[in-house]
Amino acid sequence: MNIFSGYELLWLFFVYSFLGWVLETVTATLKQRKFSNRGLVNGPFCVMYGITAVVISFGLQELTGFWLFWYSMIYATVTEWIGGHLIEKAFKQRWWDYSDVKWNLDGYICLPASALWGVFGYIAVRWGNNLTLKLLSVFPVLLSHIVLLVLVALMIVDVAASYLLLIKKGPYLEQCAAANEQLDKVSDRLTLWITDWIERRIQKAYPKVRKTQAAEKTEENVFAQGCGFYKLMLLFVIGAFLGDIVETVFCRITMGYWMSRSSLVWGPFSIVWGLALALVTWFLYKYKDRSESFLFLTGTFLGGAYEYLCSVFTEIFFGKVFWDYSKLPFNLGGRINLLYCFFWGIAAVVWFKKVYPFLSGLIEKIPVRPGKIITWILTVFMCCNMIVSSAALMRYDQRAQGVEAQNQVEKWVDTHFDDARMKQIYPKAKSTH
Repeated sequence: MNIFSGYELLWLFFVYSFLGWVLETVTATLKQRKFSNRGLVNGPFCVMYGITAVVISFGLQELTGFWLFWYSMIYATVTEWIGGHLIEKAFKQRWWDYSDVKWNLDGYICLPASALWGVFGYIAVRWGNNLTLKLLSVFPVLLSHIVLLVLVALMIVDVAASYLLLIKKGPYLEQCAAANEQLDKVSDRLTLWITDWIERRIQKAYPKVRKTQAAEKTEENVFAQGCGFYKLMLLFVIGAFLGDIVETVFCRITMGYWMSRSSLVWGPFSIVWGLALALVTWFLYKYKDRSESFLFLTGTFLGGAYEYLCSVFTEIFFGKVFWDYSKLPFNLGGRINLLYCFFWGIAAVVWFKKVYPFLSGLIEKIPVRPGKIITWILTVFMCCNMIVSSAALMRYDQRAQGVEAQNQVEKWVDTHFDDARMKQIYPKAKSTH
């Protein structure tokens, strides 16, 4: 597996963001019979293309053929769905709407656009990434790093300034205007010009832009009502705990012995399950009352994509493979298999039709103040737990390669989480070296 450096991923982000901007601008211009700039920020970048390209490049580099197209389509579609909701939440507007296209989901995504995303993802992984990195290797390393740092700095300033000027809120509008004035070298009337320019550009680039109604206000005396941070955080913890218990019992039944299935060094918690339940709740909250077949199919596809990405992530960052389905039929690189993908679909149906309403009701019965205190305590604990677990896994892998502890932190980790304890916590973990 080719491991991209952070430097390479940043370059891929900017290159594909620029190419996405060119594609969107040309497409919109042809449709509207006049020039239309499709970028969100002042610079010529569509960041959604860049983010999607990085996720696909990072997670799907092992795949080929149909599976590369299929999971490129899924990852890109999820990114577009999330982007549409975040834009609507931030600006109270929709910048695109597929409602008039067949096979759409609330106008945020549609099958034709998703298929096109799949083609682009396939091209990027098969040929685009290698070609891009080879072209960049022609330039001196120092020059490339300097240009990249400048692009990152300009992107940060550009995004922040464009956002604040667009919503016309915040205490730093004058500073944002000044930053844009330095970048663009225009007159002192830049603030009004930028604001008007951005508004006109969005209207031209997204002719279907329309106002959306603000979300209904929740009752102040009900804790974690709806699908906000407190609800999702508690579901994450509960899901991590229940997931660990379910996997432990499943292993006992199928293998005949008890075995730890925890992802963390402190407590019976499976991060894969906890994160999955929190994400699927946030992602499908609006559709929780849809048919069981819809939830099953959505859970099957998204669950498989999620598990595959988790497998790649843990292998790259921790040098360990925590599950291997190579011996099961219909597997994909040993990372996922059809049967367990169906389990994800079944879990989605059971979750929204049976478990979620019950747990959601219990959570909302918690008094507001104690509920917030408990949630923040659990948040801090889980963050510390994940940090320590990550450090322990990294040292576990380094020790396997004969790397000695270099500082007091690593020595502390080696003392408290030696190989014997790590094997007990992660009995199925296999080194990839």
